[in-house]
Amino acid sequence: MLTRVHHAGIVVRSLDEAYRFYRDTLGLPLLEEAEVRDQGVRAALLDAGPSEVELLEPLHGETGVGRFLARRGEGLHHVCFHTPDVAAALADLAARRVELIDAAPRPGLAGQIAFLHPRACAGLLVELATPPATEHHGPASPYRLVRVVAGSRDPHGSVAVLASVLGLTATGTKLVAGPSVVEVLAPEVAGGEGLSALGFEVPDRRAIVERCMGAGIAMHEVGDEIVIDPRLAHGAQLRFRHPA
Repeated sequence: MLTRVHHAGIVVRSLDEAYRFYRDTLGLPLLEEAEVRDQGVRAALLDAGPSEVELLEPLHGETGVGRFLARRGEGLHHVCFHTPDVAAALADLAARRVELIDAAPRPGLAGQIAFLHPRACAGLLVELATPPATEHHGPASPYRLVRVVAGSRDPHGSVAVLASVLGLTATGTKLVAGPSVVEVLAPEVAGGEGLSALGFEVPDRRAIVERCMGAGIAMHEVGDEIVIDPRLAHGAQLRFRHPA
């Protein structure tokens, strides 16, 4: 029932500061911004091809996102999967006794949403979302978010757990969700435990290099990828490469 990665959520101290990097420097088009009061966040969705990037600024410290920021600083917070019917997905998960944070769907920036407990998902916070039928997409994004990277001391075991819970196909240490993959690597390769990096396909690597150099953002090459250090990208390592 899960068709793709809908978005990856990044907790930031200031949405306006994060806009200057993700929207203005990288060029990810802004789709929507809103205050989500029940989550205690000011949130924004930016277009990234088949998926999106969600930026989350806590409205105060007494929220899950506020406590995450105080404890861990800026960084990747959750991965969200698109499902055509989040209520049916929750019913299936509950019938299989999968531990949930939300027993029923609730409104969120991505539509009707619900969260699964990290204890059920190999330590990752997983969201499910059914976007509205009128989900808006603006100008085409210059990048396609196709890979979410996480670190685990047992990559194969973590992928097996996620595949079983989410009903997705596992290939080695990758979980396949339509055009997207969640790749689980050893912490020393991923850059730590938990969600750590986002992988984008870019038709022209020179363009992203010029954009970042113009803004004073340092990049380096690792194999066939251009990498931006997480300290320069609000806690998320960003990796760019040509389409395969």
